[in-house]
Amino acid sequence: MSTRYDLSGRHAVVTGGAGGLGRGIARALIEAGASVSLWDQNANSLAQAVAELGRRASQRQLDIRDVNAVEAAADAAISDHGRIDILVNNAGVLGEVRPIWETTPENFQRVLQVNLFGTYLVTRAAVGRMLRQEPRRSPDGHLLRGHVVNIASIQGKEGMAMAAAYSASKAGLIALTKSVAKETAKEGIIVTAVTPAAAETAMAQEISAERRADILSRIPMARFVEVAEVARLVLWLSSDDCSFSTGGIFDLSGGRATY
Repeated sequence: MSTRYDLSGRHAVVTGGAGGLGRGIARALIEAGASVSLWDQNANSLAQAVAELGRRASQRQLDIRDVNAVEAAADAAISDHGRIDILVNNAGVLGEVRPIWETTPENFQRVLQVNLFGTYLVTRAAVGRMLRQEPRRSPDGHLLRGHVVNIASIQGKEGMAMAAAYSASKAGLIALTKSVAKETAKEGIIVTAVTPAAAETAMAQEISAERRADILSRIPMARFVEVAEVARLVLWLSSDDCSFSTGGIFDLSGGRATY
Protein backbone atom coordinates (compact mmCIF):
# COMPACT_ATOMS: atom_id res chain seq x y z
CA MET A 1 0.00 0.00 0.00
CA SER A 2 1.26 3.48 -0.86
CA THR A 3 2.36 5.67 2.06
CA ARG A 4 1.94 8.87 0.08
CA TYR A 5 -0.86 10.18 2.27
CA ASP A 6 -0.10 11.27 5.81
CA LEU A 7 -3.15 10.77 8.01
CA SER A 8 -1.23 10.92 11.28
CA GLY A 9 -3.39 12.15 14.13
CA ARG A 10 -6.63 11.49 12.24
CA HIS A 11 -9.34 9.18 13.53
CA ALA A 12 -11.50 7.18 11.15
CA VAL A 13 -14.69 5.17 11.57
CA VAL A 14 -15.25 2.31 9.12
CA THR A 15 -18.64 0.60 9.20
CA GLY A 16 -18.73 -3.04 8.19
CA GLY A 17 -15.14 -2.91 9.32
CA ALA A 18 -14.83 -6.59 10.17
CA GLY A 19 -15.48 -7.75 6.60
CA GLY A 20 -12.95 -8.13 3.83
CA LEU A 21 -13.50 -4.75 2.16
CA GLY A 22 -13.85 -2.84 5.42
CA ARG A 23 -10.75 -4.49 6.80
CA GLY A 24 -8.77 -3.64 3.67
CA ILE A 25 -9.84 -0.01 3.85
CA ALA A 26 -8.99 0.14 7.55
CA ARG A 27 -5.55 -1.32 6.85
CA ALA A 28 -4.83 1.38 4.27
CA LEU A 29 -5.91 4.13 6.66
CA ILE A 30 -3.77 2.71 9.45
CA GLU A 31 -0.74 2.38 7.19
CA ALA A 32 -1.20 6.08 6.34
CA GLY A 33 -1.04 6.90 10.07
CA ALA A 34 -4.68 7.10 11.14
CA SER A 35 -6.35 5.35 14.06
CA VAL A 36 -9.46 3.43 13.03
CA SER A 37 -12.59 2.33 14.86
CA LEU A 38 -14.25 -0.68 13.23
CA TRP A 39 -18.04 -0.75 13.58
CA ASP A 40 -19.68 -4.08 12.84
CA GLN A 41 -22.36 -6.44 14.10
CA ASN A 42 -20.14 -9.54 14.08
CA ALA A 43 -18.25 -9.76 17.38
CA ASN A 44 -15.97 -12.65 16.38
CA SER A 45 -14.94 -11.06 13.10
CA LEU A 46 -14.35 -7.74 14.87
CA ALA A 47 -11.98 -9.36 17.35
CA GLN A 48 -10.08 -11.06 14.52
CA ALA A 49 -9.85 -7.82 12.54
CA VAL A 50 -8.51 -5.81 15.47
CA ALA A 51 -5.96 -8.52 16.29
CA GLU A 52 -4.83 -8.47 12.67
CA LEU A 53 -4.69 -4.69 12.26
CA GLY A 54 -2.83 -3.88 15.48
CA ARG A 55 -2.85 -1.24 18.17
CA ARG A 56 -4.31 1.64 16.14
CA ALA A 57 -7.47 -0.38 15.48
CA SER A 58 -10.38 -0.52 17.90
CA GLN A 59 -13.81 -2.10 17.71
CA ARG A 60 -17.44 -1.31 18.38
CA GLN A 61 -20.10 -3.97 18.04
CA LEU A 62 -23.43 -2.46 16.97
CA ASP A 63 -26.33 -2.65 14.58
CA ILE A 64 -26.25 0.51 12.46
CA ARG A 65 -30.05 0.35 12.13
CA ASP A 66 -30.31 1.20 15.85
CA VAL A 67 -30.23 4.97 16.30
CA ASN A 68 -29.35 4.77 20.01
CA ALA A 69 -26.47 2.37 19.35
CA VAL A 70 -25.14 4.61 16.59
CA GLU A 71 -25.33 7.74 18.74
CA ALA A 72 -23.56 5.96 21.60
CA ALA A 73 -20.81 4.73 19.26
CA ALA A 74 -20.28 8.23 17.85
CA ASP A 75 -20.09 9.66 21.38
CA ALA A 76 -17.53 6.99 22.30
CA ALA A 77 -15.40 7.83 19.26
CA ILE A 78 -15.32 11.49 20.27
CA SER A 79 -14.64 10.61 23.91
CA ASP A 80 -11.77 8.27 23.03
CA HIS A 81 -10.18 10.19 20.14
CA GLY A 82 -11.45 13.76 20.36
CA ARG A 83 -12.64 13.85 16.73
CA ILE A 84 -14.03 11.91 13.83
CA ASP A 85 -11.95 13.00 10.86
CA ILE A 86 -12.95 10.27 8.42
CA LEU A 87 -16.12 8.22 8.04
CA VAL A 88 -16.24 5.33 5.60
CA ASN A 89 -19.78 4.00 5.20
CA ASN A 90 -18.98 0.49 4.03
CA ALA A 91 -21.55 -1.70 5.82
CA GLY A 92 -23.96 -3.46 3.51
CA VAL A 93 -25.85 -6.66 2.74
CA LEU A 94 -26.61 -8.26 -0.62
CA GLY A 95 -30.06 -9.71 -0.01
CA GLU A 96 -31.97 -12.12 -2.20
CA VAL A 97 -30.79 -12.80 -5.75
CA ARG A 98 -34.09 -13.40 -7.53
CA PRO A 99 -36.67 -11.51 -9.61
CA ILE A 100 -38.73 -8.99 -7.67
CA TRP A 101 -41.96 -11.03 -7.81
CA GLU A 102 -40.17 -13.84 -5.96
CA THR A 103 -38.62 -11.66 -3.27
CA THR A 104 -40.00 -11.24 0.22
CA PRO A 105 -40.96 -7.80 1.53
CA GLU A 106 -39.02 -8.57 4.72
CA ASN A 107 -35.79 -9.11 2.80
CA PHE A 108 -36.27 -6.01 0.63
CA GLN A 109 -36.85 -3.92 3.72
CA ARG A 110 -33.81 -5.36 5.49
CA VAL A 111 -31.50 -4.48 2.57
CA LEU A 112 -32.79 -0.91 2.47
CA GLN A 113 -32.57 -0.63 6.26
CA VAL A 114 -28.93 -1.70 6.41
CA ASN A 115 -27.56 -0.22 3.20
CA LEU A 116 -29.42 3.09 3.17
CA PHE A 117 -31.18 3.84 6.45
CA GLY A 118 -28.24 2.59 8.54
CA THR A 119 -25.85 4.71 6.48
CA TYR A 120 -28.14 7.69 7.01
CA LEU A 121 -28.03 7.17 10.79
CA VAL A 122 -24.25 6.87 10.87
CA THR A 123 -23.76 9.87 8.58
CA ARG A 124 -26.20 11.93 10.63
CA ALA A 125 -24.30 11.13 13.82
CA ALA A 126 -20.79 11.62 12.43
CA VAL A 127 -21.47 14.77 10.41
CA GLY A 128 -23.32 16.33 13.33
CA ARG A 129 -20.17 15.91 15.40
CA MET A 130 -17.76 16.92 12.63
CA LEU A 131 -19.58 20.25 12.42
CA ARG A 132 -18.67 20.97 16.04
CA GLN A 133 -14.97 20.18 15.76
CA GLU A 134 -12.21 22.62 14.91
CA PRO A 135 -11.24 22.60 11.23
CA ARG A 136 -7.75 21.88 9.93
CA ARG A 137 -6.13 23.62 6.99
CA SER A 138 -5.39 21.68 3.83
CA PRO A 139 -2.00 22.16 2.10
CA ASP A 140 -3.73 24.83 -0.04
CA GLY A 141 -5.01 26.64 3.04
CA HIS A 142 -8.64 25.52 2.86
CA LEU A 143 -10.51 24.67 6.06
CA LEU A 144 -11.46 21.00 6.40
CA ARG A 145 -13.43 19.41 9.22
CA GLY A 146 -13.72 15.88 7.85
CA HIS A 147 -14.27 13.47 5.00
CA VAL A 148 -17.16 11.06 4.44
CA VAL A 149 -16.70 8.29 1.87
CA ASN A 150 -19.68 6.11 0.97
CA ILE A 151 -19.17 2.70 -0.61
CA ALA A 152 -21.97 2.48 -3.15
CA SER A 153 -21.98 0.13 -6.15
CA ILE A 154 -22.04 0.09 -9.93
CA GLN A 155 -25.47 -1.48 -9.51
CA GLY A 156 -26.64 1.82 -8.03
CA LYS A 157 -25.81 3.50 -11.35
CA GLU A 158 -27.31 1.05 -13.80
CA GLY A 159 -29.41 -1.43 -11.80
CA MET A 160 -29.14 -5.17 -12.20
CA ALA A 161 -31.67 -7.90 -12.72
CA MET A 162 -32.39 -10.03 -9.64
CA ALA A 163 -30.91 -7.40 -7.34
CA ALA A 164 -33.67 -4.80 -7.05
CA ALA A 165 -33.24 -4.15 -3.34
CA TYR A 166 -29.45 -3.92 -3.48
CA SER A 167 -29.48 -1.72 -6.61
CA ALA A 168 -32.15 0.57 -5.17
CA SER A 169 -30.31 0.92 -1.87
CA LYS A 170 -27.08 1.87 -3.61
CA ALA A 171 -28.83 4.31 -5.93
CA GLY A 172 -30.30 5.90 -2.82
CA LEU A 173 -26.83 6.06 -1.30
CA ILE A 174 -25.55 7.94 -4.35
CA ALA A 175 -28.36 10.49 -3.96
CA LEU A 176 -27.70 10.72 -0.21
CA THR A 177 -24.04 11.45 -0.96
CA LYS A 178 -24.91 14.33 -3.27
CA SER A 179 -27.46 15.80 -0.87
CA VAL A 180 -25.21 15.74 2.19
CA ALA A 181 -22.30 17.12 0.14
CA LYS A 182 -24.40 20.15 -0.78
CA GLU A 183 -25.44 20.66 2.85
CA THR A 184 -21.86 20.58 4.14
CA ALA A 185 -19.98 22.18 1.22
CA LYS A 186 -19.34 25.43 3.11
CA GLU A 187 -18.56 23.64 6.38
CA GLY A 188 -15.31 21.95 5.36
CA ILE A 189 -16.78 18.45 5.17
CA ILE A 190 -16.08 16.57 1.95
CA VAL A 191 -18.65 13.89 1.04
CA THR A 192 -18.03 11.46 -1.83
CA ALA A 193 -18.94 7.96 -2.97
CA VAL A 194 -17.22 5.11 -4.77
CA THR A 195 -19.12 2.81 -7.15
CA PRO A 196 -17.10 -0.41 -7.38
CA ALA A 197 -17.86 -3.41 -9.49
CA ALA A 198 -17.90 -6.72 -7.60
CA ALA A 199 -14.90 -7.34 -5.38
CA GLU A 200 -13.44 -10.60 -4.11
CA THR A 201 -15.08 -10.46 -0.69
CA ALA A 202 -17.40 -12.64 1.37
CA MET A 203 -20.36 -11.01 -0.38
CA ALA A 204 -19.06 -12.32 -3.73
CA GLN A 205 -19.07 -15.84 -2.28
CA GLU A 206 -22.85 -15.60 -1.72
CA ILE A 207 -23.60 -15.67 -5.45
CA SER A 208 -23.78 -18.69 -7.75
CA ALA A 209 -21.14 -19.49 -10.36
CA GLU A 210 -23.66 -18.58 -13.05
CA ARG A 211 -24.34 -15.20 -11.47
CA ARG A 212 -20.61 -14.59 -11.06
CA ALA A 213 -20.01 -15.31 -14.74
CA ASP A 214 -22.81 -12.90 -15.69
CA ILE A 215 -21.30 -10.11 -13.59
CA LEU A 216 -17.81 -10.78 -14.94
CA SER A 217 -19.06 -10.60 -18.53
CA ARG A 218 -20.21 -7.02 -17.93
CA ILE A 219 -16.74 -5.78 -16.87
CA PRO A 220 -14.50 -4.81 -19.84
CA MET A 221 -11.36 -5.52 -17.79
CA ALA A 222 -12.73 -9.07 -17.30
CA ARG A 223 -11.93 -9.30 -13.59
CA PHE A 224 -13.30 -8.31 -10.20
CA VAL A 225 -11.85 -5.27 -8.44
CA GLU A 226 -9.21 -5.99 -5.80
CA VAL A 227 -9.85 -4.88 -2.23
CA ALA A 228 -6.55 -2.96 -2.29
CA GLU A 229 -7.72 -1.03 -5.36
CA VAL A 230 -10.85 0.13 -3.54
CA ALA A 231 -8.76 1.00 -0.47
CA ARG A 232 -6.36 3.16 -2.51
CA LEU A 233 -9.21 5.25 -3.90
CA VAL A 234 -10.79 5.60 -0.45
CA LEU A 235 -7.40 6.70 0.90
CA TRP A 236 -7.24 9.61 -1.54
CA LEU A 237 -10.87 10.54 -0.89
CA SER A 238 -10.10 10.59 2.85
CA SER A 239 -7.04 12.81 2.49
CA ASP A 240 -6.58 16.58 2.38
CA ASP A 241 -5.65 16.23 -1.29
CA CYS A 242 -9.38 15.67 -1.85
CA SER A 243 -10.51 19.20 -1.02
CA PHE A 244 -12.82 20.23 -3.91
CA SER A 245 -14.46 17.01 -5.11
CA THR A 246 -17.38 17.02 -2.72
CA GLY A 247 -20.48 15.30 -4.10
CA GLY A 248 -18.35 13.35 -6.55
CA ILE A 249 -19.21 9.75 -7.45
CA PHE A 250 -16.03 7.90 -8.37
CA ASP A 251 -16.22 4.98 -10.80
CA LEU A 252 -14.28 1.84 -9.93
CA SER A 253 -15.87 -0.66 -12.27
CA GLY A 254 -13.19 -1.71 -14.72
CA GLY A 255 -15.01 0.14 -17.48
CA ARG A 256 -18.48 -1.23 -16.80
CA ALA A 257 -19.77 2.32 -16.37
CA THR A 258 -17.79 5.54 -16.53
CA TYR A 259 -20.41 8.19 -15.85
